[in-house]
Amino acid sequence: MKYRRISRQVVLVAGICLLLVVSVLAGSGRLSGAAAQQTESTIPSFWDPKRRIERPPAGSVQAVRFLTTDDFPPFDFLDQDGRLVGFNVDLARAICDELAIRCTIQAREWDDLLPRLREGGADAIVAGIAITADARKELDFSNVYMRLPGRFVVRADNDGFALTPEGLAGKTLAVVARTAHEAYLAAFFPEVGRKLYPDAVAAREALKSGEADALFGDGMQLSFWLQSQAANGCCVFAGGPYLESRFFGEGMAIAMPRGKPELKQAIDAALASLNEKGVYAELYLRYFPVGFF
Repeated sequence: MKYRRISRQVVLVAGICLLLVVSVLAGSGRLSGAAAQQTESTIPSFWDPKRRIERPPAGSVQAVRFLTTDDFPPFDFLDQDGRLVGFNVDLARAICDELAIRCTIQAREWDDLLPRLREGGADAIVAGIAITADARKELDFSNVYMRLPGRFVVRADNDGFALTPEGLAGKTLAVVARTAHEAYLAAFFPEVGRKLYPDAVAAREALKSGEADALFGDGMQLSFWLQSQAANGCCVFAGGPYLESRFFGEGMAIAMPRGKPELKQAIDAALASLNEKGVYAELYLRYFPVGFF
């Protein structure tokens, strides 16, 4: 059985934006326009600070062989020197450093990940396998380490309207057709007029040009657009993140074979510790300089 990948198209587009943004920042050393106002990111936390996850007995997990891909930026991709990098890659390495164990991270084709895991050639997959009921029949998942919220974006010179059904009355709200974001608006903002666009580029251009008053879409993708030359400082996030799992999924987690409780416990303990020590925040800001929470 094959399992689907989280928001593959969304993440690929965001990854392309990331590479462009990194290039711009390297040359200028700063962001310009409205995007610069949002660089003080809210660091998401998916761990209960009151819950202490004990590590398994010493020696029960001596090494972890991670599998990922190299075509899923900004989570895993090849840099200009052909090195495997990305948020997932650095997070896996940080987990092994935290546990003080040996670690390998190998890139494989997406369709090769599960067969390799089933054959015993790897211990865990950190590549955005969607957490679904079917996937849980075969796989265990770590605690969630990333979610991809829906967000509203408005023009920087907007008149301060509220992002409520009342505040959006009479406004033009852009959204990409046949997406989870369109479905979410239909469910929770049924009385708000929506203008559908064939893709994210068209929806963003509508907002930038003033054809639309607000845009609702994938927060991560929008964060990279806001800091890009294409946006040119036109727009800003408004309101907070929308995380309804029925529409936007349960989030990203590390997948591993069922029946390995020590491995899951070790990874969960390491993730919680990385969050507490600020390592997770450092990785988040490295790859998402304009946060989307």
